[in-house]
Amino acid sequence: MSEPVSPRAARPRLLGRTAVNAVVWLSVLYTLLPVLWLLLAAAKDRDALFSSDLLSPGDFSFAANIRALLDMEDGVFARWYLNSLLYAVGGAALGSLISVACGYAFDKYRFRAKEKLFSLVLAGVMVPPTVLALPLYLMASGIGVVNTFWSVFVPVLFNPFGVYLGRVFSQGYVPDEVLEAARVDGAGELASFFRVALRMLGPGLVTVFLFQLTAIWNNFFLPMVMLSDQSLFPVSLGLYVWNSAAVVTPDYYPVVIAGSLLAVLPLVAAFVLLQRYWRSGLTAGSVK
Repeated sequence: MSEPVSPRAARPRLLGRTAVNAVVWLSVLYTLLPVLWLLLAAAKDRDALFSSDLLSPGDFSFAANIRALLDMEDGVFARWYLNSLLYAVGGAALGSLISVACGYAFDKYRFRAKEKLFSLVLAGVMVPPTVLALPLYLMASGIGVVNTFWSVFVPVLFNPFGVYLGRVFSQGYVPDEVLEAARVDGAGELASFFRVALRMLGPGLVTVFLFQLTAIWNNFFLPMVMLSDQSLFPVSLGLYVWNSAAVVTPDYYPVVIAGSLLAVLPLVAAFVLLQRYWRSGLTAGSVK
């Protein structure tokens, strides 16, 4: 028979559980309070924002703020939103495929200086993207693509951290025996990757896609360096320009807040729709 737990032994366990729950709730509040403030502020007019009267039932002008946002400067916000979708969704889709393919190659193939090259990839993970903005600008200027769509789209396709994750996922999801069986059946290397390995790497591909989608959607410094044409701005840079103008013209404040609310919706939708694959992808290689 097991001995009963004494009250003294149960007390530290209860205190530990209480402390953990307290930390969790504090983390939830820290995460959700800015979102709650954004929801409330987006539904208020300019006077309510300056009076800090966000909790009052009156002054509800969410629809008016959205109309003002879409009408501001001949509807340029819709153009910025489309640009962000092209940069982020297109760049994340193609970039995640490139990253996973590179990680698969590092895992499954043997070639000269393989580990040294992978060490360079790991070194690239530690380099902040802002440090690369000026060299990328000089390279883009040298080939004449500054202030074009490609000056922002092409650099985001290559992500060292995505390559590292791609190798981890390949090690955890793609057995060498399956590839050998595909080769015996006559499949070439490209066919083995696209028809066999890529299907197994689905959760990993989605995980890398979500990481790159978030990074590209929130990308600010690179577009600011590369672009001067406002019609090419992403949402992040466009809202920054409007927020700077709000110091002189306070009418921009409700528009910027409403635009910020709309800007987070694609990321929320992506995580909600793809969380099943993302959560399974995070456990890659944890169980052999």
